[in-house]
Amino acid sequence: MNGNNIYIEDDGKPMLHSGSFPEKNAENKSITLIFSPQIEGVGTLAEALKLFKEFNVNLLHIESRSSVRIPNHYEFYVECASGGDINGAVEVLKKTMAYVSVVSTEADGGKSDQYIPWFPQRIRDLDKYANKILSYGSELKSDHPGFTDEVYRTRRKYFADIAFHYRHDDPLPRIEYTPAEIKTWGTVFKELVKLYPTHACKEYNHVFPLLIENCGFREDNIPQLQDISNFLKDSTGFTLRPVAGLLSSRDFLAGLAFRVFHSTQYIRHHSRPLYTPEPDVCHELLGHVPLFADPEFAQFSQEIGLASLGAPDDYVKKLATCYWFTVEFGLCRQNGNIKAYGAGLLSSFGELEYCLSEKPQLKPFDPEVTGNQEYPITQYQPLYFVAESFEDVKYKMIQFSKTIPRKFGVRYDPYTQSVQILDSKLQIQDLVKNINSELQILCFTLSKII
Repeated sequence: MNGNNIYIEDDGKPMLHSGSFPEKNAENKSITLIFSPQIEGVGTLAEALKLFKEFNVNLLHIESRSSVRIPNHYEFYVECASGGDINGAVEVLKKTMAYVSVVSTEADGGKSDQYIPWFPQRIRDLDKYANKILSYGSELKSDHPGFTDEVYRTRRKYFADIAFHYRHDDPLPRIEYTPAEIKTWGTVFKELVKLYPTHACKEYNHVFPLLIENCGFREDNIPQLQDISNFLKDSTGFTLRPVAGLLSSRDFLAGLAFRVFHSTQYIRHHSRPLYTPEPDVCHELLGHVPLFADPEFAQFSQEIGLASLGAPDDYVKKLATCYWFTVEFGLCRQNGNIKAYGAGLLSSFGELEYCLSEKPQLKPFDPEVTGNQEYPITQYQPLYFVAESFEDVKYKMIQFSKTIPRKFGVRYDPYTQSVQILDSKLQIQDLVKNINSELQILCFTLSKII
């Protein structure tokens, strides 16, 4: 998908704004194997590792853990560098191990039956790709308002460097914004809050006063990511993570599977406060953040992320386009009126007015249609997709995800903040037992209430 772009008003004219993620996928040539031995005992892993030596396969990471597929067994998680006869090693493992799963980031687009495109399985795995950015935050194009401003470019590098060195579980970096940066934020904030009561969806208007009260959202203050992340975690389990530049669609969407949103911290150039050529802190905090505190919207966002895990490239592109027309540019129907819920609209004074006018075309949201929709990148959107509700759009995304050609299912475990690959009968049986147990508790509690 070339150019995920949103538009910010500049003297009433539509302007190009680079979106959260382009389509090109970052390259990573490692292959990850997960396998469980038939018979466990001392030296089991050592014997398996000899196999990799025989096939000239170098190992980057080795880890043993309790198996979720075979009760009372261990499984080994091995990351292999490219090179050597990996296919030969895999074939031997399949003949000698009780279970073998292959996850690959080789550029086969997920089309191979043997390899699954790599994806993070634990929240800390996001560290592995968070810095595989397609453009560094301080790299500005010649038509950028701050291109010739050395002070601004230095400041942008400062923000990018902070994000580049961030790791999971680190405190989110607190920024001492300059008076000029706060003034720019204030200009955007003041113009947008005029429109929210009449143009934004009810969920947005419900949360926004809470952000003012709890997170310092006001005209003379740029909120800190840590304060917002704490608020979101208490509300829906979403958290923020600083990012140094643009991520690929696959990597950006994978973060949503863990309820993690990659956010910038820098602000647009002061010379044009109502325009930015890439996502900045105004877009992230005023556009995206409020609705991540809404349970239905948070679940919908996570469903898009979960659907992307291990999906072929063409389906990742469709999911990214669905994201574009919902999370970035979505409209919804409420009490007979059309309201905005997309971040690209809620952070753009000009397009927020335009999208609810008689000018654009409106269609009902349908992932099969929406995922294949082309869109312009140099003007306001001529077409928007309308959701009947967040519950409706979530249901449709879940149904669409069932059409993705994957030989496994995925499930997010909020207790361990990990994604389980569901690909064995024993796993499913154990999961059904747990669900039945929870249903019995709910039914028992309901009988006491009624």
